[in-house]
Amino acid sequence: MSTPAKQKVPSLTPHLVCDDAAAAIDFYKRAFGAIEMVRLPGPDGKLMHASIAIDGAPVMLVDSNPAWNARSPKMLGGTPVSLHLYVADADAAAARAVAAGAKTIMPVADMFWGDRYGVVEDPFGHQWSIATPQRELSAQELAAAATKAMAEMCPEAKG
Repeated sequence: MSTPAKQKVPSLTPHLVCDDAAAAIDFYKRAFGAIEMVRLPGPDGKLMHASIAIDGAPVMLVDSNPAWNARSPKMLGGTPVSLHLYVADADAAAARAVAAGAKTIMPVADMFWGDRYGVVEDPFGHQWSIATPQRELSAQELAAAATKAMAEMCPEAKG
C-alpha cells in the first residue's frame, strides 16, 4: 500500500515497536478490526514503518531494531504504557482480543468511575485497556465512589 500525499494524522498518534510488526498488524486486524493503511518494509524485510487504523484512530508500527533505538516491550521486560480503547461492548471486544491471542490482565467488570472496563496484553507486550461508558458521574459522585473503592480495596489504609 502506498502513502497518500497528504495523509491527515492527529498531533498525537501511538507508535508501537513490535518484535514482528507484520504479525502485529495481522493480530490487530483480528483482535480490533484494524484496517491497514501503510506498510513500508526495509531491505531485510522488517517493517521500517507501518500504519493501521482502529475505529478511525491511527496507530503506527515499526519492527524492533536496537540500531534505531526501537525496543519492544518484550526487549524491555514489559511496558508502562496502556492504550485505551472505547468500544460499544467491552466484554465482546476483550473476548475477541483474547480469541485472537491476547492475554487477560484484568477481566472486564463494572468500575467505580462508570465504565465497564478490562485490560488485555497483546502477544507483542502492549497492554490495551478496553472500556464501555455506562454512566456519567459528577465530580462529587466520582470522588465519593473513588474513596469508597479505595477503602474496599485497601481496608488497612483506613485511618
